[in-house]
Amino acid sequence: MSVVGFDIGNENCVIAVVKQRGVDVLLNDESKRETPAVVCFGEKQRFLGSAGAASSVMNPKSTIFQVKRLIGRNFKDPEVQNELTLLPFETSEGKDGGILIHLKYLGEARTFTPVQILAMLFSNLKDITEKNLEIPVTDCVIGVPSYFTDLQRRAYLDAATIAGLKPLRLMHDCAAIALSYGIYKTDFSKTGPTYVAFVDIGHCDTQVSIVSFEAGHMRILSHAFDSSLGGRDFDDVLFVYFAKQFKELYNIDVYSNMRASIRLRSACEKLKKVLSANAEAPLNIECLMDEKDVKGFIKREEFERLASGLLERISVPSRKALADAGLSVRKIHSVELVGSGSRIPAISKLLSSLYGKEPSRTLNSSECVARGCALQCAMLSPIFRVREYEVQDAFPFSIGFSSDGAQISTGSNCILFPKGQPFPSTKVLTFQRSNLLHLEAFYANLNELPAGVSTNMSSFTIGPFQASSNEKARIKVKVQLNLHGIVTVESAMLVEDHMDDSARRGNIHPQMDRTKMDSDSSTNVANSEDNTTVHSQSSDAAGNGTLKDKANQRFEIPVTENIYGGMTKDELSEAQEKELHLTQHDKAVEQAKDQKNALESYVYEMRNKLFNTYRSFASDMEREGISRSLQETEEWLYEDGDDETENAYTAKMQDLKKLVDPVENRYKDEEARAQATRDLLNSIVDHRMSTDSLPTEDRGLIIDECNKAEQWLRERTQQQDSLPKNADPVLWSRDIKSRTEDLNSTCKQILRTKSSPANSDESSSLDQQE
Repeated sequence: MSVVGFDIGNENCVIAVVKQRGVDVLLNDESKRETPAVVCFGEKQRFLGSAGAASSVMNPKSTIFQVKRLIGRNFKDPEVQNELTLLPFETSEGKDGGILIHLKYLGEARTFTPVQILAMLFSNLKDITEKNLEIPVTDCVIGVPSYFTDLQRRAYLDAATIAGLKPLRLMHDCAAIALSYGIYKTDFSKTGPTYVAFVDIGHCDTQVSIVSFEAGHMRILSHAFDSSLGGRDFDDVLFVYFAKQFKELYNIDVYSNMRASIRLRSACEKLKKVLSANAEAPLNIECLMDEKDVKGFIKREEFERLASGLLERISVPSRKALADAGLSVRKIHSVELVGSGSRIPAISKLLSSLYGKEPSRTLNSSECVARGCALQCAMLSPIFRVREYEVQDAFPFSIGFSSDGAQISTGSNCILFPKGQPFPSTKVLTFQRSNLLHLEAFYANLNELPAGVSTNMSSFTIGPFQASSNEKARIKVKVQLNLHGIVTVESAMLVEDHMDDSARRGNIHPQMDRTKMDSDSSTNVANSEDNTTVHSQSSDAAGNGTLKDKANQRFEIPVTENIYGGMTKDELSEAQEKELHLTQHDKAVEQAKDQKNALESYVYEMRNKLFNTYRSFASDMEREGISRSLQETEEWLYEDGDDETENAYTAKMQDLKKLVDPVENRYKDEEARAQATRDLLNSIVDHRMSTDSLPTEDRGLIIDECNKAEQWLRERTQQQDSLPKNADPVLWSRDIKSRTEDLNSTCKQILRTKSSPANSDESSSLDQQE
């Protein structure tokens, strides 16, 4: 079983695995710890991860990146429209209001959804993991932002399924960070909880969580976020500044040139990192646009002034997280700052002012989420023994349910799972129905959600069912907020109450008792704590009849789920087949490319050896024929054979080897023949020396065999020496090895035959003595 944690960032991905000695971050094919979250569709194949990033400049319109911002989003969402203006690929609205990505691939117009692109990223990470671990990988834990909606979480699960993964849990980023921080800490206070604030400033978002730590236990008190404030927004400040400057100085408009925009954004990102360590920094880009080299310069003070509006927003999630946790700043023991966008000095200064203490950087800012996910996977794995440590996460949104348009009441409000609810959590609802039951799940508070998110989540149809009597049936519905943070109807049961004979003998009217039961069960919800269902039951009975005389029969009712904007089972199966086909095509192209490279290398290698190493082992006719074939193959490779199948390259290789192998065999066998000759002569000498202590008859037989072998070798060697090197040998090394084996076998047989009678005679004499 694999124990893997995946952190799918907006810009880069990280893979962590748990091994016996601890948690390791895996390296990709380029020996880097971070893999770009990029999918590039080239002319003949897809390029994923690092290869995709390398190909993006040449194929900007067919390179998909920052797909995390598009997962589970509505095309008409204003925030999504702002995102799409920054992306070079073509998009449109899907039939369900989602996003479709359009591009050309293999000469055809193709359409993909963000879920399919995310599945390609998962496939690439899965391949990297399997190459490193050398075992199949399926089980994993994946990090997700706390602000992800139900639809976005389901999209992640769908993408993982398409890629052949089985997520054991979708874990909030800050929960994973807190786990990787707390599980190794041994200096927490023993007198009470230690409160730590985790501030994660990523590439595209900011998340803050307040966490309570005690020995062997961590509890998330609150989540807060700004889903549209991250490191790239600070990059954009520099981009706008220099785009305006270059317009004035060089009369170029980078907004009009996609490739120039990409290069300038990349340069601004590097410049931001330089400004984090220096008070000023230059910007130089060669041939940015219209064959013009551009130069720029900015001071850190100017950068902070331009980004002042963004810096003010940084403190908002922290204040909200403190308020939701019900804590004052004075109770925060420490502040942990992580994330790729957290290295700006002004951010550290602002947080220091807010919390009254300098932020710590105990954790690796880029790897802590993946490490925490890997630890959580180990905890869920049956094959790893992990230190006992309880992780209690909190859900950041309020969730309600309605039945046939009417909200389901749970006491003082209409919220089934309130904000801050620990999860996984289960609630049981009780209904009186005579036909189909329709339930709607929705977000109860729009203000808690990221901008542009619909409150509608999913609907559930329970039934059909039929009660045994004409009255309304009692339906118990188990609703779960599961480990992934997804709301589902886990099961629905039809409950029928029956009176036994003892109740009838107690003069209790069945209909009267049913009426009492119905009145007691008329409440819409049986309130429950996590995983504990509390049912109100009738304790009133007449005569000798009691409640225990009443028996319940339960029948399971089918539940149909409809996820607004989600994938159907048929769509998921189709996406899996599509991904499998694309993967097989990529493998075929890679194998053809490898075979082409092998053929090209063989041509150059053989051409060099033919006139150097193999020169004396090939006749003039052979050299001429091989040289001609090598030249023809080389010309074919760069003309008609530039884009061929693996079989075509393999056939060409076999044709060349038919010509080259005889020459190569003569060369290789000369050295092998010399070694085989030495081995045979050594064997002859050893057998002759071993005959000194043998009887005369045995000694004669062995020496005779040695002489025969020596004579055979002398005659065949003379024949071989009379031939030129470019002729096929009459004495191959395999012939000499075979003769050596025959000699050894014959001599051993002689010794074994002669020793057997002696042993037999010795045994007989012993028997006579007894």
